[in-house]
Amino acid sequence: MKRIFRPAWLAPLAALAAVGAQAQASSSVTLYGHLDTGIEHLSNVQGGGSLTRMPGLTGTAPSRWGLRGSEDLGGGLSAVFALESGFGPDAGTFNQGGRGFGRQSWVGLSGSWGSVTLGRNYTMLYWALFDADLLGPNAFGLSSLDSYIPNTRTDNSLAYRGRFGPWSLGATYSLGRDAVNAGPSPAGTNCPGESATDRQACRQWSAMLKYDTAPWGMALAVDEMRGGAGAFAGLVRSDLKDRRIMLNGYATLTPTLKLGAGVIRRDNDAAAPASASNGTTPRSTLAWAGLSWTPVPAVVLGGQLQQLRYAQGGDYATLLALRATYKLSKRTAVYAQAARINNGSRLALSVSSAAAGGNPLAGTSQTGLMLGLRHSF
Repeated sequence: MKRIFRPAWLAPLAALAAVGAQAQASSSVTLYGHLDTGIEHLSNVQGGGSLTRMPGLTGTAPSRWGLRGSEDLGGGLSAVFALESGFGPDAGTFNQGGRGFGRQSWVGLSGSWGSVTLGRNYTMLYWALFDADLLGPNAFGLSSLDSYIPNTRTDNSLAYRGRFGPWSLGATYSLGRDAVNAGPSPAGTNCPGESATDRQACRQWSAMLKYDTAPWGMALAVDEMRGGAGAFAGLVRSDLKDRRIMLNGYATLTPTLKLGAGVIRRDNDAAAPASASNGTTPRSTLAWAGLSWTPVPAVVLGGQLQQLRYAQGGDYATLLALRATYKLSKRTAVYAQAARINNGSRLALSVSSAAAGGNPLAGTSQTGLMLGLRHSF
């Protein structure tokens, strides 16, 4: 007969294992990521040449990897966190001004009342834009006309978001919106704030009210940042502000057809008045309308028309983008897209936000083409 030997010291280990299993059951950590890149071709770069490249910022969406998790604290309360890093798959370098976790880096608490998080958070402009911008953070899209849109994040911030039936509420407040010097660039604007001598320097706040149902939804958001000594983009004093107010909406017209549209009004104290050579002014409006069609589950076709118009004697730019995506699986897809931008005589905006260095000369048009592959895990 076989004997089973159970030393007395195994009992405490078994108890610890049981406690560990219970703790594991009440908490979770998820590793996730998205890789998206392609080959892009731009016409009329710097006055006549063309450019073919593999950009490092975005294809249909920026590449990233991250960790998110939660722990059940009991009574409907959970501890939550997120660490998310953006990178360029073309060269393996960090985006967001070289930050290790530049897309998100926060810890917080959540419950039936919503969530409160502290760290580097998305502003409410991001959450309000999520459903109505049908192309999203695409190489050819809203980010080509306003480079802040794919960089709607803020350092040193406190954020709240909650959903109550179809209504969503949210707000952020930052004590120092951007501590990274990587500019002049929206990913690093050299405005750390948290100053004992100027308490308004580099502060930022945002707010959102959103209504969502299955067939349609709409959102209103405000995003305002202040300047500080040494900050980029002309916001060199704390009394200077850059404010965006956005109203948008979306509607599911049929089970396969979706419409999205919106407008962003911007008032930028740091912008110079219009002149014979300057087409950007303090006040501007960015408007868009788009359609997304899914004729079969594996195919998504989309298009969006967007226009940026500067008031008070400024100029304008109009961009039309078309995109076709074929899903090889739930996680992998190939895509092709094309776009054209028409610049007013004093603007030199590139059709592409996928990487720097692709701008045409002022007043010229530009065409962009891109073939790409994306995979999520």
